[in-house]
Amino acid sequence: MGRFHHLKWPLVALGLLLLYNLIFKPSFFAVEMTADGYLYGSLIDILNHSSKVIILATGMTLVIATGGVDISVGSVMAIAGAAAASVIVMPREVFSFAGGGANAMAFALAVMLTLALATCCGVWNGFLTAGCGIQPMVATLVLMVAGRGIAQLITDGTIITFDDPYLNFIGNGHFLTLPFTTWIAATLFITVVLLTRKTALGLFVESVGNNEKASRYAGIEARGVKWLVYAVSGFCAGVAGLMVSSNIKCADANHAGLYLELDAILATVIGGTSMAGGRFYLSGSLVGAVLIQTVATMMYANDVNPAIVAVPKAVIVIVVCLLQSETFRSKLSLAFSRRAKGGAA
Repeated sequence: MGRFHHLKWPLVALGLLLLYNLIFKPSFFAVEMTADGYLYGSLIDILNHSSKVIILATGMTLVIATGGVDISVGSVMAIAGAAAASVIVMPREVFSFAGGGANAMAFALAVMLTLALATCCGVWNGFLTAGCGIQPMVATLVLMVAGRGIAQLITDGTIITFDDPYLNFIGNGHFLTLPFTTWIAATLFITVVLLTRKTALGLFVESVGNNEKASRYAGIEARGVKWLVYAVSGFCAGVAGLMVSSNIKCADANHAGLYLELDAILATVIGGTSMAGGRFYLSGSLVGAVLIQTVATMMYANDVNPAIVAVPKAVIVIVVCLLQSETFRSKLSLAFSRRAKGGAA
């Protein structure tokens, strides 16, 4: 159980939320099968909508583990959506060489260009932090601010709409009864887990986060590791951007991915990864992302005004983070023991 100590309080919070719904809103757990053969219900919605946060948190966890942070992922999502939409609405004459496969060719080009562009954004962040020595918050703030402007340039300041069956499937399709976004998130998450826990990459990341200078003396290319994790974060943001633009069938440079960087950071911290860097917990980030989405879905299911959903979500996040703190728990335990002794006296 010691290996999973970081999951204790997030799982307790998630369990309490589910218990509340089980008692006061049992329909929250209703899962039905549509005529088209896929599942739907509040629990499925949680899996579907938490997918993009899981993907962002996967990349964010590696960045934070090196002692950095990436607050540009929301803007990179906007850039990714703008790039994908711009390619997918290009005249099919451009892909005439593909014959009857013009739509498939446009989709393949859109996906490859989008992911390459998003990865380049991550590499740029890595260049500023690892190459130029700029503080991660400041370095990624540059792209956070400029990213939506870049997305506006790509779309020429308009909202590009599309109706492409291939691209639409990413955010709206289903596979084996579940939303396709769930399978994308699961595949990416498992891949990163295997790369970081079955190879030396995870140890390199933790070493750089614990003590960058010592890791360099030990022969680890610390700058290269930082470049890599920021590139992975950019790639993850590109995947999430594809999912969001596909889901709404348009590229909205102003609102795509807005504030999702905060959810990704919160999910990572809730999962037990320290902002100071070092040891990281991808499983904790996964639980944190599901917890955040469960709160939002629960609020919507209970007809809470969407404008104030952020307030109870923030309260729950603060409570979980406090319970994760050993200092807070020790002070709380000391306060209770003093009160108990005072009552006995």
